[in-house]
Amino acid sequence: MNDLRLSVVGLGNRSDLVELAHRPGSGSVVAAACDRDPQILASAEKRFGEQVRTTADHHELLDAGLDGVFVLTPDHTHEQIGLDFLAAGVPVFLDKPMAITVESCDRLLAAARAQRTPLYVGHNMRHMPVVVAMRELIEGGAIGEVKAVWCRHFVGNGGDFYFKDWHADRRNTTGLLLQKGAHDIDVIHWLAGGYTRRVNAMGGLTVYGGIDSHRDRSGERMTDWLSHDNWPPLSQTGLHPVIDVEDLSMMQMQLDNGVFASYQQCHYTPDYWRNYTVIGTEGRLENFGDSEGAEVRVWNRRGDYRAEADLVVPVLTPTGTHGGADPVLVAEFLRFVREGGATVTSPVAAREAVAAGYAATLSLRNAGSAVDVVPVPEDVAAYFAHGQQ
Repeated sequence: MNDLRLSVVGLGNRSDLVELAHRPGSGSVVAAACDRDPQILASAEKRFGEQVRTTADHHELLDAGLDGVFVLTPDHTHEQIGLDFLAAGVPVFLDKPMAITVESCDRLLAAARAQRTPLYVGHNMRHMPVVVAMRELIEGGAIGEVKAVWCRHFVGNGGDFYFKDWHADRRNTTGLLLQKGAHDIDVIHWLAGGYTRRVNAMGGLTVYGGIDSHRDRSGERMTDWLSHDNWPPLSQTGLHPVIDVEDLSMMQMQLDNGVFASYQQCHYTPDYWRNYTVIGTEGRLENFGDSEGAEVRVWNRRGDYRAEADLVVPVLTPTGTHGGADPVLVAEFLRFVREGGATVTSPVAAREAVAAGYAATLSLRNAGSAVDVVPVPEDVAAYFAHGQQ
């Protein structure tokens, strides 16, 4: 079996995904790398070998005989780069979120369908052990029919992760309710078995807008400034020159199958994890922790408050980033490129997560008014549901 010839566009923090795919002689090799930062691009040869082709312009790779490309660039660039490779017939891995508007997502879906080029979106949380455990319990009937899903997202590293670089500028993300929330919205949809059709939201820039220390961090990477010593939040310094995204957001969702859901996101908590609660007709479940040592607890009997659950499911966390999800994600993409067929992740689901987050951001910035979410056309949804054949 010949190695798949792969490329990566964007050698930033998420490019560790591509290192998982670089297995010369064992199925896949990174043959080309693209980044606009000369210093970052210079590291490609050390990471992927002397044979790697490097360029600052992704257009130079469209006819390079590639079998797949990882697009790991800032969110607002996903659409055009993705469209270029899809038109060239190169299977595309788009990091999440798929794009920063619903229209951009729909154009990507349409292009993949028209060109019959495989499109894959990196929603790795569908492979996270804690999420998989919750879904298996739900599908096994542990809590009956799902009626409500709640998610609290404590983004303890928010000041370092999202307010010192391009994420802080809504021109690059639309907002963090979409950018960061796309993960959780997709999980909510997956656990609930439906997609959001109406939302309303509230929130604001409640803490980081009060900090007047700003500077340009061109040439720096998150690892240069990330530290747990940057605490409390108001002691943060050197924030991005433009900050116009919210650091606190709360959204309500009504899904197409009658499930109601809520999502809350805060970027200045002392702890960093996600807590999901799923309530059904015969009980509820909740995760405690979302990485090593996490467990899912299920309550099925009536009573007053009790910490002891009726069922406790320990979550085993394999090696690998994001709780072992990233290696599985990359392996699924490579299998998809070789064989096609259905995948656990879904471009349509990725679009629906963006659509819900986008609509919620519109609501948040319009006094919390309700906003409807238009579904993907049935013929487009059917194409991707059947494995993009």
